[in-house]
Formats: sequence, structure tokens, C-alpha cells
Amino acid sequence: MRPRLSRWRPALLALFALALAACGRTPLQEQQAYVFGTRVEVLVVSEQADDGRRAIAAVLREFDRLHRAYHAWQPSELTILNSAIFSGRPQQVTPELADFVREAQALSAQGDHLFDPGIGELIKLWGFQADEFKAELPPPAAIDAWLATKPSIADLRIDGTTITSRNRQVALDFGGYLKGVALDRAAAILRAQGIDNALINIGGNIMALGSKQGKAWRVGIQHPRQPGPLATVMLADGEAIGTSGDYQRFFELDGRRYAHLLDPRTGYPADHTQAVTVLIPPGAKAGTRSDAASKPIFIAGPDSWRAMAEKMQTGLVLRVDRDGQVFVTEAMRKRLEFIGQVPALRIVP
Repeated sequence: MRPRLSRWRPALLALFALALAACGRTPLQEQQAYVFGTRVEVLVVSEQADDGRRAIAAVLREFDRLHRAYHAWQPSELTILNSAIFSGRPQQVTPELADFVREAQALSAQGDHLFDPGIGELIKLWGFQADEFKAELPPPAAIDAWLATKPSIADLRIDGTTITSRNRQVALDFGGYLKGVALDRAAAILRAQGIDNALINIGGNIMALGSKQGKAWRVGIQHPRQPGPLATVMLADGEAIGTSGDYQRFFELDGRRYAHLLDPRTGYPADHTQAVTVLIPPGAKAGTRSDAASKPIFIAGPDSWRAMAEKMQTGLVLRVDRDGQVFVTEAMRKRLEFIGQVPALRIVP
């Protein structure tokens, strides 16, 4: 039995970008932290080092606030709401949390609820609401009982800032949503403080602002089974990239890998995909979309992932299946530069 929490591997994406950026003469300020259960990195290009450091500090304070306010299993506004739902009583929440629930409901519905922040109890059953995982399977009867109740974020009703649920088994976990929200918050904070050129990485979800000395930021897409990047991509101002992989949070038992990306239709981890990366063009909520879009595409599987990408309104997708076969959309292929020998690719429209 080999439990594993590969919390550091996604950081290779931005670390790779940092190594490239450091080759130039542009003044860079950079700081790392551990938030949202992963490593976060903020790189700022600023001639005024103090201004850059202050802006980064403001971003990290906001990350810490979001992490504490909406933690899924430590005392937080989210656990208070989950307790109220389980008790069958209405709960008054902050306007921010009410807005988050509305947005997450819409994103979940767009992806046919394959990404559903209301499955927190299933995540808990699998032991993924923890910093370290035990290599043990939940009892099949417990999964069957959860499936019988079919909890979903769609069961929640929002009246102003009061939330009720028609299903007491709904338990919110924003682990697949909040990192994207944080990217958008970080971009807004940096721009408000006069920072036009920066790179923000939250566990493999990355947003680029501006450029590095007039050149686009280049970041790596982590190889799901090897150290280092599979490919690199240059990001334009405001573009965001998001990756969901079975190498980030998982445990192994009897030679089989069980990852945190759970299929709410079966109650079990999706095992047909190693990784999915999406690239989101500049626009409102680009960071949020980068986080939310990769999950349903990952879970949809070999026959449905392309149709799901269309539902999530993204045409720039790279998918690695369980056997290591690389599928890439035509639009995404044009943006990629592979490291070393180009793997055999299946290019899809």
C-alpha cells in the first residue's frame, strides 16, 4: 500500500516559467506559499521592487482569506453552511458565499454535473478531505448509500443570501472551483496596484498578465507520469491554463491508482484519464473557467470528452488517456511546443 500526496509536482509549471524568466534582465519579484492544499507562486515584473512585493503580499492575503473562509473540513463559513444543510435548516450566508454558490451551480450544470461541488460527502468517504491520504477503499455499501441520495449542488436554493437544500446529503467542497476564483481575484488585485506584468500559479492553474520584457510568458504542462513538462505553451495577456491530473492527489492500493477526481455517476474515481489541460482565452472569469472546465472534461471519458469541451466552451484542450495516448484539439496543437521527441498525437477537430 502506498499513499501519496503529490502536492509539489504541479508547481513545476510555474517554476519552469520562473527559470526562463530569470534568464532576462527584467526585475522579478517572486513569492511562494502553501494555500488551497497546494503550492502557490506569484511572479511580478516591476521596476519598483517594493511595489511588487506589496502587491504580491496583498494577493497572498486574499488567498489565505479565501482558504480559511471556504475550507471544506476545517471550521469555516462553508462548514457552517454544510452543517445547516445536514440539519435541514436555512442558513444566512455572506453575499460572497451566495454568489459563489450561484456561480458554481451554473458551472456544474454546464458540465452536466460531472463537476459538482455538492459531492463533499463522497470526497470525504474516499479520504480526500485530508492533507495526507490513507490507502484504503471506502465500503461499497457506503458508496451505494451515497449514490442512492444523489446529492448535488443543484439541490440548493438561494433566496437573497439565505440558502436551503431539498437534499440533506449535499455537502459543499469548493476544491475544484476556488483556485480559479483566486486566479481572477489575484489578477484584479495586481492590476489595481499598478502591476501589468505577472504570472500567478495555483497548483497548476496559471494566469498570465502582460508579458516579460515584451515576450509572452512561457509555462510548462506537467507530464502526468514523468518529471518535468510534457510541453510548453506561451500565454498572452489575460489567458489562463488549468490542468486536472490523477498525479496530484491520489493513493495506490494493490497496484492501482485512486485519484481525487471522482465521477458522481459511479461514486468512484475516474480511471480512464491521466490528465486534461485547457487553455482559456482572456475575458471575464478566465481563471474560474480554467479551474472548472478541466474537471468535467477529465471525468467525461474517452467517448465524451470532446463534446464536453464544447459544452464548457473551450476548444483548446490536451488530454492524456490512461495508456498515455495524447489527444489534442487542432487549436491547442498550434499553441504547444513539445519537450524532446514529439509523442504520437491524436489530433481532433
